[in-house]
Amino acid sequence: MSKDIALLPLLNEKTYTQSKELNTFVFKVDANLNKLAIKRAVEAQFNVVVRDVNITNYNGKRKRVISITAKRSSNKQGQRPGFKKAYVRLEKGNSLPFFESIEEEEKKQQKTQEQINKAIEKESAKKLQKPKESTSKRRFLRSRRGEGN
Repeated sequence: MSKDIALLPLLNEKTYTQSKELNTFVFKVDANLNKLAIKRAVEAQFNVVVRDVNITNYNGKRKRVISITAKRSSNKQGQRPGFKKAYVRLEKGNSLPFFESIEEEEKKQQKTQEQINKAIEKESAKKLQKPKESTSKRRFLRSRRGEGN
């Protein structure tokens, strides 16, 4: 039964930092679930040890809906659906694979940045070793030699 519960992970910047610093992952769950059911579902689906679960309920926002038909317009109040968030904190050494692709992408970016920095250092070292005269200076010196002869 616990494997049938839908756990939708919320993936954004705030949840990413929570997963790294606090080992806490955030899920959007059904409004009828309690903490114990969520804990069992996470442990069954991901084979991890859950330390504790916190739950927050969010009410849907009220929105105004204006419908215009022919010559009449009506102003009605609508409401978005509410939802429940579960903050699942795991024991040390346990992790979920949601943000692995982001970490791999960061490592790739770091490697390419290091390669770019090495190339820039090589170019700057070459320029410092052998300064070349500018072409305008060479032309000036040639023209002066030609005048003297």
